[in-house]
Amino acid sequence: MANNKSAEKRIEIAKRNRLTNRYYKSSVRTLIKTFFQNLKIYEVSKDLEDKKKLQRILSSIYSMIDKGTKKNVYHKNTAARKKSKLAAYLKRT
Repeated sequence: MANNKSAEKRIEIAKRNRLTNRYYKSSVRTLIKTFFQNLKIYEVSKDLEDKKKLQRILSSIYSMIDKGTKKNVYHKNTAARKKSKLAAYLKRT
């Protein structure tokens, strides 16, 4: 239990930050899962439409990661590592 006003404020700020972090991290994880599911589909079909869909998903992942980095959810090196790994997966197929 908070004993003073500043401690109560820090609790509120921590709660707000936790929700923001959770939103960005869970969204990125979900998008990455859909990226890999569509990557498997593309590996089998080799269809141009599937590749375009992968590019759109990758673009939205990049967007979420960059927004999270701007709000200090991700460290910039962590964001760069995640983005480069995903790009390497797409390039390999």
